Amino acid sequence: MGMETKRILVVEDDSAIRRGLVDTLKFSGYEVLEAANGRDGLELALRGAIDLVLLDLILPHLSGFDILKKARAARPTLPIIILTARGEESDRVHGLREGADDYVVKPFSVRELLARVEAVLRRSPERSTDVRKVKFSGGVADLERREVRYENGGRNELSEREVDLLRYLAANPGRAISRDEILLRVWRLSPKHLETRTIDMHVANLREKLRDDPAEPRVLMTVRGKGYMIAAQT
Repeated sequence: MGMETKRILVVEDDSAIRRGLVDTLKFSGYEVLEAANGRDGLELALRGAIDLVLLDLILPHLSGFDILKKARAARPTLPIIILTARGEESDRVHGLREGADDYVVKPFSVRELLARVEAVLRRSPERSTDVRKVKFSGGVADLERREVRYENGGRNELSEREVDLLRYLAANPGRAISRDEILLRVWRLSPKHLETRTIDMHVANLREKLRDDPAEPRVLMTVRGKGYMIAAQT
């Protein structure tokens, strides 16, 4: 957990569920901010020094999806876990596609919730931390600072998910990695939970930031029938 207390924002309009979440998190040693509607939730997410957001999708004033989109645009690396109702599979997929880090299905157990919160905050040790930089012709991706720096002086921010994906591929240079493995290792989801298009979109975004020609990529290669592979660093 580190020395400083982590602050979690709970955005949930059902007061009983919100109360339960707040009490559980406080009891587990987190600092907690809460919002009962989308408008307040968004304001706190953008303004507060928050380490993670627990976000209900169905909210008054502003939907969870709106918050997700706006928070992602303003703070690409803010961890967000969405709370969805059982059976709302399309919401989960949509939420993950919009950049949520994980989801918890209601009704959930306290233990499951805390495990997911910890996993997202910890960015699991399995995310090999030894890869700090990925060089490409024209610049370097600095994974610790979550940014791409170009030789001509420009820079671009990387989202948390892009950093994880790049780090995982870079930890396995020259090996074709299947989309299923990426889902399991980077997204921490069983492949049936998410369309692989989500991965393709993230790869496309990364290529753009790494100025990697999608027609003839030299950094992030597509291996037909296999998945993706990062070129071995020279």
